[in-house]
Amino acid sequence: MPTEFDIQYALENTQVLHEPDRRIDTFGSTHFEFQIVTELMDTVGAVRVREGRIEAEKPLILRPELPGQFDFEGFGPEVAGFGEFLRDNLHKLAILKYGFKFRKGDISEQIIHESMEEVTGKLLANIRSSGNPMRAVIQGVDDTWEICLLKFTVEMIEKSQNINLFDFKRRGLLG
Repeated sequence: MPTEFDIQYALENTQVLHEPDRRIDTFGSTHFEFQIVTELMDTVGAVRVREGRIEAEKPLILRPELPGQFDFEGFGPEVAGFGEFLRDNLHKLAILKYGFKFRKGDISEQIIHESMEEVTGKLLANIRSSGNPMRAVIQGVDDTWEICLLKFTVEMIEKSQNINLFDFKRRGLLG
């Protein structure tokens, strides 16, 4: 199990060299492909390339429960107005929930006896020639590569959130 230091090290040393051209779809699930390149700790001049798929489920709107009646026991009658304000504005407190599915079976790995720069250069050239809009290339840390992948997913959420909120508002699903 990684220590707090290992996690921090992985987060600080994760670089997304190429991110997908698309963001997380608002009204459907989105599939991303990833390639994580890491240097082997015990072998000089060799890197590990892991490839796989990750599915981002469509974002869900989470809203606080609207109680029928607020109970402000011990407060004066002027607090009833605040209860009305809460009832009228709780819908604005909605947040988006994102879910990701990782399937270990979809992950393959290979060891390549070249430098990190050569391998990442070839992977990036491959993306430029294939034009795959759903592929990410991530440089990370070998022992904690899954944390590197999670950092990538958090960044995708951050970059998708404003677009998703706009889409929900445009369809009248958020106030």
